[in-house]
Amino acid sequence: MAREEEDDDVVCLDPSFFINDNYQLTRFTFGSQVLELYCLHSASTDFDLTGQLVWPGAELLNDYLSKNAEMLQGCSVIELGSGVGITGMLCSRFCSKVVMTDHNDEVLKILRRNIELHRSSQDSLCSAGLEAEKLEWGNSDQLNDILQRHPGGFDLVLGADIYILLCNPEKCKFILAYVSRAKVMDDMVIREAYQHGLHVSEVAGTRATVRFLQGVIYEITCR
Repeated sequence: MAREEEDDDVVCLDPSFFINDNYQLTRFTFGSQVLELYCLHSASTDFDLTGQLVWPGAELLNDYLSKNAEMLQGCSVIELGSGVGITGMLCSRFCSKVVMTDHNDEVLKILRRNIELHRSSQDSLCSAGLEAEKLEWGNSDQLNDILQRHPGGFDLVLGADIYILLCNPEKCKFILAYVSRAKVMDDMVIREAYQHGLHVSEVAGTRATVRFLQGVIYEITCR
C-alpha cells in the first residue's frame, strides 16, 4: 500500500517542459551593420541552453569586429559556441567562409533557422557560405569530422566570451572580448594567462558598458 502511495507522488515531466523555444525576431545594430535573427530574451530553465540568448560578450565582440572589419576580410572562420549565430552572421559579411558550431542540439536548431533566415533575406552584404556543425569542446571525433569536410582549415577561430585566435606562420594572437562579472574572475583571467606564458594588453578605447556590465577587449600574445 505504501509503495502504491509513493508511485502516486511521482510526477514525470516531458523534456520539452525545460525548453523555451519562444524565439523572437530581434534586430541588432553594430556600427553600420544591422542584423536580424531569432533569439530568446530571457534564459531557459535549462542552464545548458544558454546559447539561445545573445550574451553581452557577443555584443562587445561584434561591436569591436564591426569597427575592425579589415581583420576579417577574405578569412575562413570557425566559431566555437556560436549560440544563435550573431557573431558568425556579422563575420559572413566580410569572410570567405564561416562555420558556426555548438554542442547543444536545441541550440543548433535555432542556429540553423537563423542561417536559413539569413539566406532567404538575400543579404547583398553577405559574401561567405554559412554552415552549422555540432562540436563539443574536447570531442576529437567531431573536430576531425569538421576538418575532413574543410581540409583547408581556417584562418580564424573565434568565440564571444572566449577568444579570437589569429594565426599566421610568424605569430599567434588572441583577442579576448571580456565582460566582467566578478572581480575574482577578472584577476583569475589575467593571472591564468601569465601563468601560461601569455602577455595581456588592453586594446585602447575598447572599454564599454554592455547591459550594465563592464567589458573590454584584450590582445593576448605569446611572451
